[in-house]
Amino acid sequence: MVHRVLAAALALAFPALAVAAPLTAQQQRDIDASVGEWLAKTGAPSVSIAVASDGEVVYAKAYGNARLAPARPATPATRYAIDSVSKEFTASAILKLQEQGKLSLDDKVAKYFPDLASADQVSIRQVLSHTAGYRDYWPQDYVTIEMGKPTTVRAVLDEWAKKPLDFAPGTDWQYSNTGFVVAGAIVEKVSGQPLVEFLRANIFGPLKMEAVTDADQQALGPADAGAYTRAGGGPTRPAPKEGAGWLFAAGELAMAPRELAKWDISLMARSLLAPTSYDALYTPIKLTTGRDSHYSLGLDVRDNHGRLVISHGGGGSGFLAANVMYPHEKVAIIAFTNNDWIPPNAVADRVAFVVLPPPAPEARARRLFAQFQAGEVDRGLFTENGNFYLTAANLADQKAGLGGLGPVRLMELLGQSTRGGLLTRTWKITTSTTTLLAVERGYPDGKLEQFMISKAY
Repeated sequence: MVHRVLAAALALAFPALAVAAPLTAQQQRDIDASVGEWLAKTGAPSVSIAVASDGEVVYAKAYGNARLAPARPATPATRYAIDSVSKEFTASAILKLQEQGKLSLDDKVAKYFPDLASADQVSIRQVLSHTAGYRDYWPQDYVTIEMGKPTTVRAVLDEWAKKPLDFAPGTDWQYSNTGFVVAGAIVEKVSGQPLVEFLRANIFGPLKMEAVTDADQQALGPADAGAYTRAGGGPTRPAPKEGAGWLFAAGELAMAPRELAKWDISLMARSLLAPTSYDALYTPIKLTTGRDSHYSLGLDVRDNHGRLVISHGGGGSGFLAANVMYPHEKVAIIAFTNNDWIPPNAVADRVAFVVLPPPAPEARARRLFAQFQAGEVDRGLFTENGNFYLTAANLADQKAGLGGLGPVRLMELLGQSTRGGLLTRTWKITTSTTTLLAVERGYPDGKLEQFMISKAY
């Protein structure tokens, strides 16, 4: 489970889109309203965010309560368990040791732990990319009987990393916390230091990430966020703590979002590690079949409709985290929450909607939706058929139906295809009050046959 965005009418309907440092007052208001709506809708106790842009933390704010009984508001300094977001730090520890000439990503695990399953066939690179085949010790979304009790690194290796591999190394991708325990154990064996101490000396210290703590050996303290859970949408209750030793290199860290932003800034600027290390972090692993895994070393690496996105989520008992970077735009968005029933990925997406300039197709879709809300449309965007459909009565009806739905908080391209010579795009539109679908069909020259909006059910 440790694992695992017309003038006056437009100005009112949409946030400012250009990235600025610091954010404009309007952008801050839009973020606060959008995140507040998410918090109220989901019932999460709190969510804390940070936004980095052009090498600076430009916004950090917390919403809701870090602890519920007694109620204590979350602040930007409140620490949350980040669980699997920790994996990118374990991977970076390995890369740092490689820079120091103490190991290689292509070393076989047998060089360090010859007693593990197929250790002479599995490389460190495969361990860090979830392509090794080690069986995951925590696929459940709750704390199991065994995981409620303390353990050790050696015990996890003996029980889980000695099982037969789930697949031949390099042939498939399967999320494995076990693999990262193997990686962390290699760091400790090679460096002669506890993993967190090695990270503190080589990453946290240089980046002045001074408030990072180890949440594996004991629960976070009263000044940190409390962990909460729900069953079936029932009452919110304190979440159980995983037994000491289980999280280790797979998800042991806790920090505030603005601390993680310092790491994101360095990763996007490529300022702390060697160039070859950043190449490894930015490059997704290809399987032996040639299929792209969309995962590098402790990080998801994807092309999102032409925009490079590097990210990772985290999930543990009572905590969920999202860390999303847009390297070409030099923007990072972090969102942590102290619940385990609704991840904060939508919060990161909502913030990105405010601070990132949209791709051209989305920018047009945003303009069109605002025009339909206002009951006026730029007819130059449409073909003769499109204008025939958009009668005065049609536009009046659209204004009546859409005008009161509030500002757009998120617009997502669900997919695109071709039909009848038309390029079809399907948009999911989240407003402050509802969720809609829009089906756009148009010609290669850009003229639209339709932009039809309906309620999402």
